[in-house]
Amino acid sequence: MDALGGGHCGLWNWNPLSRKPRPSQGRRIRSNSGSTGGQGYRFPLKQAVTAASLSLAGDTIAQIRDRWCKAKAVNKHSNDPQDALSQISDHDWLRALRMTSYGFLLYGPGSYAWYQWLDRFLPKPSIQNIVLKVLLNQIILGPCVIAVVFAWNNLWLGKAKELPQKYQRDALPTLLYGFRFWIPVSALNF
Repeated sequence: MDALGGGHCGLWNWNPLSRKPRPSQGRRIRSNSGSTGGQGYRFPLKQAVTAASLSLAGDTIAQIRDRWCKAKAVNKHSNDPQDALSQISDHDWLRALRMTSYGFLLYGPGSYAWYQWLDRFLPKPSIQNIVLKVLLNQIILGPCVIAVVFAWNNLWLGKAKELPQKYQRDALPTLLYGFRFWIPVSALNF
């Protein structure tokens, strides 16, 4: 988990698996109720920025690929520098912002919490735990991510009423297509 999620120490040196009190705490238990600057929730900034950057890069690649495929289909593919400039000027920056904000606000913090939870309940790197983590990733996290990203995009586009049809039409194919990438990546990551 260190490669993608910051491991147990993350940005704030927080380890949810540690049951040992810190030296300055002794044995007493601190309560966060009513405190304003205590040890409550802290936004996982590093993970959010990483997810936003990867979302922006992924969307940019997807947009360029889509334009390239369309140009190739009409035999309009050339190596002219002007064509490259038109590719950049045709970039849908609102779509890129939508995907970047999804990565920053939802996917980064959400996946960070998910992987912290997995590491807490399946801490040992045994074959059984790795297989279970990959399985849970695909049957819980995958559908949640698809549901949220579809909703995020449709809400931004003002198409909330079309969301049920979007789920019926695209959710399962997207999930199955994602298995080809995410199962090997998750196995390597865990």
